[in-house]
Amino acid sequence: MIRMDAVTKRYPDGTVAVDRLSLEIPDRSITVLVGPSGCGKTTTLRMINRMVEPSEGRILLDGEDVRSRPVTALRRSMGYVIQNAGLFQHRTIVDNIATVPRMLGWGKQKARARARELMERVGLDASLARRYPYQLSGGQQQRVGVARALAADPPVLLMDEPFSAVDPVVRKGLQDELLRIQEELAKTIVFVTHDIDEAVKLGTKVAVLRTGGRLAQFAPPAELLSDPADAFVEDFLGADRGIRRLSFFPSAGLELTTGPVVRADATAERMAASDAPYLLVTDAQGRPLGWGRPGDLAAGDIRPGHLLPYGRPFVPGTDSLRAALDCAVLSPTGWAVAVDADGRVKGVVSQQAIGEAIRAAHAADRTDAGVAG
Repeated sequence: MIRMDAVTKRYPDGTVAVDRLSLEIPDRSITVLVGPSGCGKTTTLRMINRMVEPSEGRILLDGEDVRSRPVTALRRSMGYVIQNAGLFQHRTIVDNIATVPRMLGWGKQKARARARELMERVGLDASLARRYPYQLSGGQQQRVGVARALAADPPVLLMDEPFSAVDPVVRKGLQDELLRIQEELAKTIVFVTHDIDEAVKLGTKVAVLRTGGRLAQFAPPAELLSDPADAFVEDFLGADRGIRRLSFFPSAGLELTTGPVVRADATAERMAASDAPYLLVTDAQGRPLGWGRPGDLAAGDIRPGHLLPYGRPFVPGTDSLRAALDCAVLSPTGWAVAVDADGRVKGVVSQQAIGEAIRAAHAADRTDAGVAG
């Protein structure tokens, strides 16, 4: 466990970056530091590995003051990932990843073998090993940065806005990859971001900091969204925190219907007989093609370009109620399409049914809170 005990960082000009911050960061979890610019997130992170020395207070790692260890040994025991990966441009990818093991005295072959193993773990093709950073995309470079931080198998991983410089699609993939790696390796991760959605998605616990480096709230994401500590936290979470909270309600209980689902090769009579305003057309393998009116479909107008888009499907039991609601909102018919892991349609669900499921989830949550209290 990492414990911060009344830690303050005050600069010579009197500026206070972090003010009496006390936190207990649990082992084998992702603790996210989030807050507005100037709230001391990065300073806090850098005090953990002594890149910045605190002015007051103590930081304990497994009960030992970090200042009692040689600073080089402390930093080598912690992985560190920053924006834009911070790779050595003159070294190949495999040698970038092998940097810390080589500094620890590993032989070249052993270090490179470890690097190649980690390339696979973070989703990098082995063919990239002999390339240089400039030959990789931004997302690939960030994966290299994560692999390099994990190379010596450190128990602690410090990550300073590592995904902020890539586009949203790549960022989501990197977030998912980090969660997968954490499930396998169970590191103690301290993650800095300014993005509340990223904090809620990744964090086991989230620390919201105020400007001036004071702690506003430290709680699991679901608690943060349902019960913000004060007006500052509520304002920082944004007007759509209720939608974000749906990320913690599962979609497994949604009642799906297959009544409006037809295959493209269904008979005209089958299509015309439906009393649904729209039918979801699938291909022969059961994958969605789009929505159409029964009369138009019965007349043979089932060409993909003549169908309404079906939006983005969700996977029941894997995706949340937030994802299901988003799918329904994106659908021009107001119905969300549920698919299995292979993309085959399992059924559809209306916005009304999703709304009923949300109300039921809130009611159950209130009941559980009452029992816990």
